[in-house]
Amino acid sequence: MTDESAKDKMAGKAKEAMGKMTGNKRMESEGKADQAKGKAKGALNEAQERAEGVKDSLSRDDKD
Repeated sequence: MTDESAKDKMAGKAKEAMGKMTGNKRMESEGKADQAKGKAKGALNEAQERAEGVKDSLSRDDKD
């Protein structure tokens, strides 16, 4: 997980909690959306890292 995705998830949790405490449904929804954005960023980063690993693996096989 990237630092940015972790920040989004933590900020989202805080915003969601604040929304719940104050009864602000919009803030609560925004917090949930921020958390989803953080999860998506993390998943995208993980997929990119795996693709790079596959690419590196394939390029090593070509050299053998």
